[in-house]
Amino acid sequence: MSALPRLLDLYCCQGGAAMGYHLAGFDVTGVDTSPQPRYPFRFIQADALAFIREHGAEFDFIHASPPCQYYTQCQRIQGREHPALIAPTREALEATGRPWVIENVEDAADELRGPVTLCAAVFGMRTYRHRLFETGGGFAFTPPRHLPHVAPLTKMGRPRAAGSFAHYVGNFSGVQEARDDMRVPWMNRDGIRECIPPAYTEWIGARAHTSVLGAAA
Repeated sequence: MSALPRLLDLYCCQGGAAMGYHLAGFDVTGVDTSPQPRYPFRFIQADALAFIREHGAEFDFIHASPPCQYYTQCQRIQGREHPALIAPTREALEATGRPWVIENVEDAADELRGPVTLCAAVFGMRTYRHRLFETGGGFAFTPPRHLPHVAPLTKMGRPRAAGSFAHYVGNFSGVQEARDDMRVPWMNRDGIRECIPPAYTEWIGARAHTSVLGAAA
């Protein structure tokens, strides 16, 4: 049995968050309703909310990335219906008594409580990819200083221009460049355009070790 703290990765997709926590020293288990053959760690296909309620307290730390489609402006314009999962996920996480993180896109800011922002450029990537993080269960962290955006952002779907930052969304150009830039070599385009760069959760995981997990050891 692993002596590492156990990390539950909910709504895990292809495992961007998972890889960061692994690098930070966690034993990772991912849960998603859809098959994830590219997920690089232990994977369970299940409903995330049902799994938290039944097994969440068995883990030392929980990360949740509820699907962002309900909150994004693009999906609202297209009139597509998606479930709003942040609030029920928070309720289920709070019931576990474990420290946790909820991650989502900037369009979900009004649904999150006191979120902090992480930006890819701070971690040396040639993209911005802002993601918001709400914390709970006794855990909180201070993000690294958000640097000014000085590089122009390449328009969606176009190859990255010299001196510009890439926009890895939609049917973007340059899958291999994105893999190298965000350090996700196992992912395909579908995974990349929604993933959290592992650097984000490696940063968060290191702080979890020295705060709530270190204190509990």
